[in-house]
Amino acid sequence: MVLIKLDPQAEMKGTDGAQAVGSSAVLHRHLSEDFLVLSKSEGNYLILEDGRRVFDASGGAAVSCIGYRNKRVADAAYRQILDAPYCSTVFYTTKVQEELCRFLVDSTGGQMARAYIVNSGKFFQAGSEAMEAAIKLARQYFIEVKPSQPQRTRFISRRQSYHGITLGALAMGGHMYRREKFEPLLMKNVSQVSPCNESRFKAPTKTNEEYVAELAQELDEEFRKVGPETVCAFVAEPIVGAAQGCVPSVPGYFKAMKAVCDKYGALLIFDEVMCGMGRSGTLHAWQQEGVVPDIQTIGKALGGGYQPIAGLLANHKVIDGIANGSSVFVHGHTYQGHPVCCAAALEVQRIIQEESLVANVASMGRLLSQGLKRRIGNHPNVADIRGRGLFWGIEFVSDKKSSTPFPEEVHVAMVISKLGLDPKYGINVYPGAGSADGRLGDHIIISPAFNIRKEDVEWIVETVGRLVDDYFATLQV
Repeated sequence: MVLIKLDPQAEMKGTDGAQAVGSSAVLHRHLSEDFLVLSKSEGNYLILEDGRRVFDASGGAAVSCIGYRNKRVADAAYRQILDAPYCSTVFYTTKVQEELCRFLVDSTGGQMARAYIVNSGKFFQAGSEAMEAAIKLARQYFIEVKPSQPQRTRFISRRQSYHGITLGALAMGGHMYRREKFEPLLMKNVSQVSPCNESRFKAPTKTNEEYVAELAQELDEEFRKVGPETVCAFVAEPIVGAAQGCVPSVPGYFKAMKAVCDKYGALLIFDEVMCGMGRSGTLHAWQQEGVVPDIQTIGKALGGGYQPIAGLLANHKVIDGIANGSSVFVHGHTYQGHPVCCAAALEVQRIIQEESLVANVASMGRLLSQGLKRRIGNHPNVADIRGRGLFWGIEFVSDKKSSTPFPEEVHVAMVISKLGLDPKYGINVYPGAGSADGRLGDHIIISPAFNIRKEDVEWIVETVGRLVDDYFATLQV
């Protein structure tokens, strides 16, 4: 969530509601920045200590999905705290964990067999832990399956992707900035192929079918280059989130990628931490792709921000491989399947289901898409508006005709996001960089709560429009 001052001056808490650098004991993301103090949140609004009300049009990092201060979720979590706040999963399970996992499995129409819930309790995002678990599950499957294939130790992912911040998940991703300081520590058994980004990388003369065939050929060649018998899985986000700004694949892309995986006996892993659990207009993003992954990670909208929770789903092939082998998944966390987290997430999902919010995502998403394209689609610094459901990215360029990105040091997306916090706009959007080449390329993400209404969409469109117009009207590069 973007709640920082870009040019801090004060050494003590200032009058603008920011927590001064010198007085904080927190190891913040930026040690030289003042962070605005979030006092409380309600509905779709963040309320800062200085009294500002900010409409959360990004749901933080696409997390909030039913808005804030929902009493049903709070009561569910509170009841679980009183009943059983912790469960040692070495010995026990809980009703709420069983019910949540049953809901998740059933929501796939029988395609997935089991769910695994992660809440490690560490200062890490749960989505990273879900990817770590997926990596290990894929590897263990090939050890346990008959005949065993222990030579499968490699993974193939895509450039300009992001799968988490822990070392294993970071190695899986292609986010250059987040990788570079830790490159010597990252696994060397991950190779990468091109992303599927129609706006940036598809030649104007190519059809979608030709573009898909080109990318499928590249993946096939990568399998053969590293040794197809050594690859555990191909890992991808159905809609690329933070690293590219809500970029969906072209039609037929994932069917072609799945065919390559099947050809060489590898698994397909979908990272739906950001784009899944209803965010893209279906509960699971893969339900719009005509392809079912072998393993799927989930998070963010799973708990809607009420508790830190993520997880994975595995299909029958993977689960049968483990069950018919040792029957033990050699992975675990102290706080996995945490009862309070499961209780909150289960209630969030019940609300989404009872209020038909996934259908609302689809309908409001169409309005948001149409509105943004109408309002700023022709802006000379807007290169592309893309996404699905309530998950939309706006990419900015210095020259629209050539799609030339801004210099990195201009920090276009971050400054736009910071400007949005001014009372003149009162909107929170999510900034990102790297959409052009992994480092250059600015974008913001619009991903509001699933229960927004038409009037909210209209306000977001007009406010984002004013924000973009005003920023570029004064920008000097």
